Amino acid sequence: MSIYVGNLSYDATTEDLTSVFAEYGSVKRVQLPTDRETGRMRGFAFVEMSADSEENAAIEALDGAEWMGRDLKVNKAKPREDRGGGGGGNFGGGGGGRRGGGDSFSRGGY
Repeated sequence: MSIYVGNLSYDATTEDLTSVFAEYGSVKRVQLPTDRETGRMRGFAFVEMSADSEENAAIEALDGAEWMGRDLKVNKAKPREDRGGGGGGNFGGGGGGRRGGGDSFSRGGY
């Protein structure tokens, strides 16, 4: 399982997070997602620790704690939802509007 850490300062680094969470146990991995377009950190992270008891201790101690000028949101990470194949759903059909040739004047009797 992993821990979700939200409301992070954009200045936080992997090393910063590892140092903070190491106070509660052995940190296996830290992920800091970045925006694809800008490369800027997105303001949240995922931390994996060696044992559930360590994760629980870190969550209890750090949820709501102020760190780097921000109040952290720390909880168990929820499994990623399948977002599906994306978009679409328009199977055939489409169009609409007027059918047939001509303009409004050709049939309007003008």
